[in-house]
Amino acid sequence: MKKNVGSVDQIVRIVIGLAIGVAGIMYQSWWGLVGIVPLATALLNFCPFYPLLGIKTTKKVS
Repeated sequence: MKKNVGSVDQIVRIVIGLAIGVAGIMYQSWWGLVGIVPLATALLNFCPFYPLLGIKTTKKVS
């Protein structure tokens, strides 16, 4: 697994994941567990859909 999630993308994923989790807790819904997905991809620095779409948000090394 090569890293394909950049630092800005990582921060956005963490914020979104936490927001979904908090909303799930506030509304007492199991849908809050969906927040685990963006958190996991942010912490692993890897999104499995990015290679399929040809996207890479990490900086290029020259």
